Amino acid sequence: MPDSPEIRAFSMLPLHPDLLENLVTLGYTEMTPIQAESLPPILAGRDLIGQGKTGSGKTAAFALGVLQKLQVKRFQVQALVICPTRELADQVAGEIRRLARSIHNIKVLTLCGGTPFGPQITSLEHGAHIVVGTPGRLEDHLRKGRLDLANVETLVLDEADRMLDMGFQEVLDQIIEQLPTRRQTLLFSATFPEQIKHTSGRIMNKPLMVSIDETHDINSIEQTFYRVADNQERLLALRLLLQKYQPETSLVFCNTKREVREVADALSEHGFSALALHGDMDQKDRDQTLIRFSNNSVSVLVATDVAARGLDITALDAVFNYHIAQDPEVHVHRVGRTGRAGSKGFAYTFFSDREEFKLELLDVDTGLNSRARLPSREVLERKKLRPRFTTLQVGLGKKQKVRAGDILGALTGEKGIEARNVGKIKVADNWSFVAIEAPVAKAAFKKLSEGKLKGRSCRVRMLRH
Repeated sequence: MPDSPEIRAFSMLPLHPDLLENLVTLGYTEMTPIQAESLPPILAGRDLIGQGKTGSGKTAAFALGVLQKLQVKRFQVQALVICPTRELADQVAGEIRRLARSIHNIKVLTLCGGTPFGPQITSLEHGAHIVVGTPGRLEDHLRKGRLDLANVETLVLDEADRMLDMGFQEVLDQIIEQLPTRRQTLLFSATFPEQIKHTSGRIMNKPLMVSIDETHDINSIEQTFYRVADNQERLLALRLLLQKYQPETSLVFCNTKREVREVADALSEHGFSALALHGDMDQKDRDQTLIRFSNNSVSVLVATDVAARGLDITALDAVFNYHIAQDPEVHVHRVGRTGRAGSKGFAYTFFSDREEFKLELLDVDTGLNSRARLPSREVLERKKLRPRFTTLQVGLGKKQKVRAGDILGALTGEKGIEARNVGKIKVADNWSFVAIEAPVAKAAFKKLSEGKLKGRSCRVRMLRH
């Protein structure tokens, strides 16, 4: 790919002037590598397979392609984006809306599980231009005749490898059967296993393959490997490193759901601020876990690969591989979650004698041979790092016309806390979540509990273990 800034500039693309103007206001001037490679063929109408890590800019790549050819006056579903999880679907829909905000009357509808059917049915009756959804909920609406895909011109499969890992092949096939055969199909995936090759061969027309190998940057991520005798020493190794380095945010990867629960419980018992994330959790608990971790009100997130894929979690201080991943490509993807945005990242991997062969495969792939001794047990006597923030859950949201500014105003009003003590604010449909610096969390709780938010009293909870 040419390195010339002119070639990488969005302004060189044949995009609608309104889209280009909005990109400038959003601060998007130069394309990321995957955007520079994929946008020209996408705009030309080619089917495309894009391989790149989370955070590489692939959402903007396919979103701009969809928006460029959208006909606003045709109030029909013209593009379908399928994502593996509700969280990713929400992120994708939000990004499409941001990129489309200079074009009036574009309607983007999100159809995901874990949310009530009623509002979705009403929205479908009013129509949409772009539908973003998860396989199960999309198939359900199709089966009941609520969703018409006869006019779809663009199909996007985002995080396709993960959808197949989660067992959605049959459901995806049923959805794709409802689409016109004459369409553009865009498939994006962090990895490219055989199942993806087979699927793409069936549903795509001579796709162009674009692969951006930027998941692992040896200059920004320091990898270290530690030999452990058994699982008891493995847990001790994790505790030792967490105590020695005290990362503010760290992600611990386990290979099974059971191990995720066990490790998270053990860390909590030893006084660490840790939560589990796995596929058996209900949507409410999953949402709260992710919000607390992204708010920096929990320090350690223990997760499986499937649960952690596609999450909007950036700037991780450290990644821990409790066991080496079965696939070297998955290991590289795990490690790529740290050291982003030009910051230094750290990845720590534990292995036993029985996993030595996996380590040899990683050495071939990554070019690393770094082995180290674990810190002494004396570090366990240190005071444990506590999260900087505490998350409050407020019982009002978008449906009650509450905005982030309303919550900030209620917190910082008369005899309130300082604005600098307030972190991220997320407003959901019927709830809101706000991060408060831990030393003033009780004062913030009291202020919201005893005061009014947009003239209403509201229920407030302090989210704890």
